[in-house]
Amino acid sequence: MTGSGFNFDNTYIHLPKAFYTELSPVPVRKPEIVIFNAPLATDMGLDFSGISTDIKAALFSGNIMPEGSEPLAQAYAGHQFGHFTMLGDGRAIVWGEHITPSGQRLDIQFKGSGPTPYSRGADGRAVLGPMLREYIISEAMHALNIPTTRSLAVVTNGEKVYRETGLPGAILTRIASSHIRVGTFEYAALQQDKGIIQTLVNYTIDRHYPWIKEEQNKTLSLLKAVMEKQADLITHWMRVGFIHGVMNTDNMTLSGETIDYGPCAFMDAYDPRTVFSSIDHMERYAYANQPAIAQWNLARLAETMLPLLDDEMEKAADTTEEAVNSFGALYKDKWLSMMRAKLGLFGARAEDESLITDLLDWMQRAGADYTNTFRHLTEEKPPQDKPYNDRAFKEWYTRWQVQLAKNTKPLKSSLSLMRANNPAVIPRNQKVEQVLDAATNGDLKPLKDLLTALQEPYNNRSNLKPYQSPPKKEERVYQTFCGT
Repeated sequence: MTGSGFNFDNTYIHLPKAFYTELSPVPVRKPEIVIFNAPLATDMGLDFSGISTDIKAALFSGNIMPEGSEPLAQAYAGHQFGHFTMLGDGRAIVWGEHITPSGQRLDIQFKGSGPTPYSRGADGRAVLGPMLREYIISEAMHALNIPTTRSLAVVTNGEKVYRETGLPGAILTRIASSHIRVGTFEYAALQQDKGIIQTLVNYTIDRHYPWIKEEQNKTLSLLKAVMEKQADLITHWMRVGFIHGVMNTDNMTLSGETIDYGPCAFMDAYDPRTVFSSIDHMERYAYANQPAIAQWNLARLAETMLPLLDDEMEKAADTTEEAVNSFGALYKDKWLSMMRAKLGLFGARAEDESLITDLLDWMQRAGADYTNTFRHLTEEKPPQDKPYNDRAFKEWYTRWQVQLAKNTKPLKSSLSLMRANNPAVIPRNQKVEQVLDAATNGDLKPLKDLLTALQEPYNNRSNLKPYQSPPKKEERVYQTFCGT
């Protein structure tokens, strides 16, 4: 791989051996590149211009590994739909940590690279559709300015992967600031060794929050820093109508990035109870529940840190409970600020919250599209089409205009603020399903066209029209699947 630009400096492998197993990907028969993220590769300082397509496919399938990589599968635990279980990278392998020209440290990880000691009897493989879904959604989230893992490449492996039927096998190459999860801390706590938990705390601080080294209570400061990151992240999700679908503790990163795009989806008509995941029968991870679930997950993180906070467990529990209980107010402040930005309101006024909630209530009653309603408000005249042509909306619109008039900045500034926070296009579920179906059947053009449309989501353009319409009744996607 001479000339590709990989620059590995692997630190996770120096953690206690309990945290990982060293192993290589299982070779595949006939790898072929499906899609490659050239702009991301450039940002990472990678150059594949002198490398053949076959060698590139071999690299992104794991048939060859670059010099300096030290592949491993990570061990972790997690609460899945509220129930604790032992987990780990059952179909994933981290190559190592690549240092970009700007000095950023990034994990490079395979998904679908074969069984590991944590596979629990599964085949460790993945199928093409879900790997392309992660590519689409993670790159869309990045373009929406939302912290996220990225996707560098998807290859098919030349083999069938059997679920209900035989499907094309595929491997995704994922890029992340790290793969340290709440579940990693839960796994550390299971070792019943205070030193192991302390080592993980120190490692996480070194990697993501180096300024905490100067704090007197580093563990508590880490918890609060992660809470802040998660409050920011969930606020972003709510801003664009994103529903993660599987907010298990093993899917919450300490870095504050969105990770693991399984049965995720974007809301069409506004309804706070919206759920897409086919396995979320109790609506645990519904759109409106995401902030509370984030707090619940953070409470599980806090529990793992108790031995480091005070020798007296009662005092330690009181300390973490106070911290975790502050999440609600922290998130509420961020949510209000975000919603004010969506409505072009500068400053903070007591009547803002009722203005915001009244709009959302109207949207729910009217079945109004979440993304398009906010984007229509960025126009300089009132929207006239259905469902806006009713008295309740017009009365709300008049109240909103009164609030806008109180701004200290001109209307032009309000419109700019709104357009920067309300996307003109999102990955509509029906479009995602259509391009995945086409790609699985060998037609990649719809996939590439969709990715192009999603590149500048805040810039409204005439060629976006096919991607902006809510689904017709027969196109509605009611369920999404993990796709393991």
